[in-house]
Amino acid sequence: MTGVLHTARLELMPMTLAIVEAVLLGRREAAESLATARMPERWPNRELIERAFAVSLEGIRANPAARLWGARVMIWKRAGAERRVVGSVVFRGEPETGTSEIAYGVEEASQGQGIATEAVGACIAWALDQPGVATVQAVTFAWHRASVRVLEKVGMVQAGVREHDLLGEMLVFERRK
Repeated sequence: MTGVLHTARLELMPMTLAIVEAVLLGRREAAESLATARMPERWPNRELIERAFAVSLEGIRANPAARLWGARVMIWKRAGAERRVVGSVVFRGEPETGTSEIAYGVEEASQGQGIATEAVGACIAWALDQPGVATVQAVTFAWHRASVRVLEKVGMVQAGVREHDLLGEMLVFERRK
């Protein structure tokens, strides 16, 4: 995994197994020390992490290089302000077929400021620059207009629909190399 990605307002720091474990085990001070930034009060939590990676902590521990491939912690780097984690961008594991699926989340207090667009755009560009990656996909609900708009702003186009057993119909977006 490469180093930190930088955007105009964000530092996108690689997510490590140590950060994931600290968050999931409720060790706030350790997580903040590892991320070198203040963690949000209500974000993240075990359910969010496990849902984002579509695997349990044990699954991440079994193969961290593959499970954390491309995953990044969004750190807002405002001049003169405390560094704080405002979200994350994850991929659903290391791509095996040339396609990687991206997901992201921004803490509630930082939403609506273009942070997701900035971070997701940088991470998609990074992923498409990696050997063997030809396509990045994202899945969201049609009713989730903010998410659809982020995906459109970063150059993704709707490529289909996916049925989920519990969640129903979801839109599939993609951007190709």
